[in-house]
Amino acid sequence: MNSSILSKNIQDFISKNSGTSITKLALQKNPFPEVEWILILNQIEAKTKAKEKLPTWFLTENIIYPSRISVEQTSSEKTASYKASLIDGKTLIDLTGGFGVDDYYFSQKFKVVAHCEINEDLSAIVKHNFEQLDVKNCTFFADDSTNILKESKQKWDWIYIDPSRRNDAKGKVFMLKDCLPNVPELLDFYFEKADSILIKTAPLLDISAGLSELKFVKNIHIIALENEVKELLFEIHNHYSGDITIKTANILKDKVETFEFILGNESDYPSYHLPQKYLYEPNSAIMKSGGFDEVSSSFKINKLQKHSHLYTSEELIDFPGRVFEIEKVISYSKNDMKAELLNQQANITTRNFPDTVENIRKKWKIKNGGNLYCFFTTDKNDNKIVLICRKII
Repeated sequence: MNSSILSKNIQDFISKNSGTSITKLALQKNPFPEVEWILILNQIEAKTKAKEKLPTWFLTENIIYPSRISVEQTSSEKTASYKASLIDGKTLIDLTGGFGVDDYYFSQKFKVVAHCEINEDLSAIVKHNFEQLDVKNCTFFADDSTNILKESKQKWDWIYIDPSRRNDAKGKVFMLKDCLPNVPELLDFYFEKADSILIKTAPLLDISAGLSELKFVKNIHIIALENEVKELLFEIHNHYSGDITIKTANILKDKVETFEFILGNESDYPSYHLPQKYLYEPNSAIMKSGGFDEVSSSFKINKLQKHSHLYTSEELIDFPGRVFEIEKVISYSKNDMKAELLNQQANITTRNFPDTVENIRKKWKIKNGGNLYCFFTTDKNDNKIVLICRKII
């Protein structure tokens, strides 16, 4: 950690230039020759990135940032805060501490938090930053987390781990066994140190693939931010053998949309119907969950077709996703398309449809945007249809 960038003049310069083009700044002469110009530029770039994602860090004086990529890869404050609300206890050890955003929020829920980070420089940066953030209940270990656990006799309430999806031999990976550390291989060892473990995985990881590698899974949390899935969390408890609950959350500016269901609950049979007055499109967290039949059952609304994952009802309901009023339903035919959508402007979505959005736009000369929303899909009778809608939510 290079503490020379903490001088007041350099910190003022970094704050003043937050948001400025790094390409343009790089062409200027370094006004602080005692510090490498690239180091200062990195701080400006990372702080700029932190403004929306990490506002607490952005607004706190004398914060040191790691690389811009590290800031990009860390949890956002919104997802970290929500994640901390999912678990509780007195002690937690984070085996892959990184930039420490998760631990900042865990420290508000737990009496003792341990931050493990194998990169000594990053560990020192986080320790310094936590002093600026007035976090006093976190300890820091700059070593491999497996070594730390082996040397410790302490029993923790929770282990939190976000395995690295970069493998020196295989590059970018998604299966847990290919990540570092290898959680499936170390799971029994981890249970010697804690009875409850929260594992963050790649958002692209298939849920069934994660379940095939793990045991004692109680809850699976899918967290989306502004309708983009950011985190997939496996919550496991030693010797747990009951139902697995999938819990989804879509964090929006003014609310959090939540939906949960029991995985594999055979009592959740969907109902199917031709398009009614309203159309519902689940948020991305629900789409990731695969709980399409459960949506129909829980909200008492009808599916358009088994694989369409769109829903309809005659009465308007509160729904975790986008809601539309259907103005017209047409068949996907030459005559209907010419009459209704040729040379028009519309937002296009395809669900269980044989053609792509790009091809549909090109074929029918439909411009992007406007207030019209068109869903190209398949109905319960396997007919290709277009739902012409106005957005409500």
